[in-house]
Amino acid sequence: MREAVGLIARFGLVGLVNTAIGFAVVLLLDPILGVPPALANAASYAVGITVGFLLSRNFVFRSRAGLSATGLRYLIAALGAFALNQLVLRLAGLVLGAGSVQHIAAQLSAMAVYSAVFFLLCRLWVFRAPAASPAA
Repeated sequence: MREAVGLIARFGLVGLVNTAIGFAVVLLLDPILGVPPALANAASYAVGITVGFLLSRNFVFRSRAGLSATGLRYLIAALGAFALNQLVLRLAGLVLGAGSVQHIAAQLSAMAVYSAVFFLLCRLWVFRAPAASPAA
């Protein structure tokens, strides 16, 4: 139980750090350097996925698995969790209806699903510990 709480706490901390770094990239590129918003946003996501992967691999899950295998799985997991995030956002919007409070509730629901699913994918698939090899 203690290990699980530690993993979740480190995962949450990485999420906060990653969000701050991504926002800093957007602020630097868009309002300061005048990069178009869509390009600044894309650059922010690219930096965020890279930083998130490195911190998750080394700090959260402390994985010793190969970079190429975990990197590809991380990217697939992030895209899958994002797709689910978009689905939940759309469905919650339909169920909750229009209005600022409803939109915020839908966003929070989608964020919670993304975070939980992405954590589980990282824990159980991306950075899973290799199976013990049988004694020779």
